[in-house]
Amino acid sequence: MTATTTAALPARPKRTLFGPTLYRIEAIRQLRNPYTLVFTLTLPVVMYLLFGAFMPWGAELIGNGNVSFQVMVSMAGFGTATAMSSLCSLAASEVRQGWGRQIAMTPLPVAGYAFTKLMAALTFSAFSVLAVYIAGAATGAEVDQLWRWFASAGIILSIGVVFGLWGMGVGMLLNPDSAAALASIAITLFGFFGNVFMPLSGAMLDIARFTPMYGYIALVRWPLTGGELGDGTSDPLWIPILNVSVWAVLLFALAYAGVVRSRRRA
Repeated sequence: MTATTTAALPARPKRTLFGPTLYRIEAIRQLRNPYTLVFTLTLPVVMYLLFGAFMPWGAELIGNGNVSFQVMVSMAGFGTATAMSSLCSLAASEVRQGWGRQIAMTPLPVAGYAFTKLMAALTFSAFSVLAVYIAGAATGAEVDQLWRWFASAGIILSIGVVFGLWGMGVGMLLNPDSAAALASIAITLFGFFGNVFMPLSGAMLDIARFTPMYGYIALVRWPLTGGELGDGTSDPLWIPILNVSVWAVLLFALAYAGVVRSRRRA
């Protein structure tokens, strides 16, 4: 009687939620991407210089510092929102195009793939903030206490992650060729209507309170202004917090809808 043996199946690789190799590859790829360098690193600095440092009102006092500091944190927030939305939309588009099937053959699950991409986008957001802050420190952006620099940067990076949900939703729902561009263009429009680039008043300010960027930028400015709007009025803290909370839920729903739709197509 001949004994039969069964070949042992290879052990399934241990799953992980972060891929250092993928992170390194993504970082190098984005450093070589002129679109990323221009819109996430260069553009926020240029906009700060144009609207803050090079303007006569930059030295005017507001809240606990000057207008240049207000413009600086606003442009850093805008750069972070742009980086998170555009890079996350690219990641979502890759999943739609079938990259998720390749990832399934590695120790990195789709959730880990998304998390790694999110960390890469957050890294570029940090570079954007650092670039704008260096420009601000060199051109007269001032605030009365050092901790306000770090507080505003922390708010920019922690809440800015919400706009990664916008990018993921757009990337999952739209054509991959146009998703990243549309995500970034929409962030710019959100900025104009959200009191980011110019002070709004009256009915326009009332409308702005319902837009996605308003609460985010208001909280980014909070260590400087404490809610002061520059026209003698101010917002209570609950208004920007409620704005951010509601839009976080809506953008999560958008991203989830994109995931569900992509699975139906698969």
